[in-house]
Amino acid sequence: MDRHDVRRWVDAYEQAWRAAGTSGLAGLFTQDATYRASPWTPPVEGIEAISEFWEAEREGPEEDFTMASEVVAVDGDTAVVAAQVEYGGPEPARWRDLWVLRFAVGGRCRAFEEWPFAPEHRDGH
Repeated sequence: MDRHDVRRWVDAYEQAWRAAGTSGLAGLFTQDATYRASPWTPPVEGIEAISEFWEAEREGPEEDFTMASEVVAVDGDTAVVAAQVEYGGPEPARWRDLWVLRFAVGGRCRAFEEWPFAPEHRDGH
């Protein structure tokens, strides 16, 4: 993996999040991938469980948000991405995240770990 590959993956991830359904996940994650929404939560394991998690966590294709991201580092099959997401709607929210991504041969993610930070937790607590 190189920065271009990771950038392409992140763009596809955002497109999949914005799309109806979860069929786009098969091109992003391996069948046995793990997905942690926080370093403190147990991983969601397997593409089917990740699909269920996504459907429970998002509002669907009409969800009002903007996302900006930067590939911070790539070392072999591991990448770090900094993301900033701002949700609109009746309950606006802002997040800054670090994603630690581990890729399988072929470019699909085998392990996704998110380190989310909201403004009310600026000091890390």
